Amino acid sequence: MDDELPVRVMLGRLLRLADYRVREYASGKEFLSSLSGHPPLCAIVDLYMPGLSGFEVQSRLSAANLKVPVVFITGSDDATLERTVRTAGARNLLRKPFSSDELLEAIHGAIGSAGRTWMGD
Repeated sequence: MDDELPVRVMLGRLLRLADYRVREYASGKEFLSSLSGHPPLCAIVDLYMPGLSGFEVQSRLSAANLKVPVVFITGSDDATLERTVRTAGARNLLRKPFSSDELLEAIHGAIGSAGRTWMGD
């Protein structure tokens, strides 16, 4: 999820081309509201969005005992973020702009570390 439409469109296209089923959300609140039923294999979450931040989304997932691996994305160059992201329980932090390969590698790692398969799980 990302509050910027061009980023959501780009991520959605890339992931569909990689054979993922994708749902795009403009906010953390919208994403969390959608989680009844089947949680996603992985969530790509921008750290800094209006409303709920990426950290707040991760915290609410944990509080609800939803084991959704998170890959954070950010445009920030704050050097302390990697440690903060790992402490929050996320699998990875990608800084914008990142390559398609970096994103796919982070997603595969997040899904694999959660003991799930990336297709049809």
